[in-house]
Amino acid sequence: MKLKQNIDKILEYILIGLMGLLVIDVLWQVMSRYILTSPSSFTDELAGFLLIWVGVLGSAYVAGQKQHLAIDLLIQKSSLTNQKRLNLIINISIALFALFVMVVGGTWLSLTRFQFNVSSAALHLPLGYVYLILPISGLLILYYSVYFIFEKGGAK
Repeated sequence: MKLKQNIDKILEYILIGLMGLLVIDVLWQVMSRYILTSPSSFTDELAGFLLIWVGVLGSAYVAGQKQHLAIDLLIQKSSLTNQKRLNLIINISIALFALFVMVVGGTWLSLTRFQFNVSSAALHLPLGYVYLILPISGLLILYYSVYFIFEKGGAK
């Protein structure tokens, strides 16, 4: 429980920082374009990368809070025993998706971008760093899923 709370707090601070950077970046983009009449060349690309990180890392945070998008009509209409079983199946499915798609697939994507020296156009940043958020978030979602499986048998 203490580890989960610490991870939640760290994620909150990281997401707040990323959102702050995103706001500053977009404000600078608007100011440089309309006030200075000299648009900044990197701000559009940086905003896109920050948005990717906020979106994917935010999904991991939301999964840890059990606030992710869910259609739980079947769970609500089920008995308590079936609710526990369904939640267990859901958490196992989420864990498998996070493991194979986000961790394995995201690691492959990130490593191949580094291997082929693929860089962004304006920032000249290796795109492997941008895609690194996939396996990181996948590991977090996997942790949360396993945590919820063993917490009261996966029940809400």
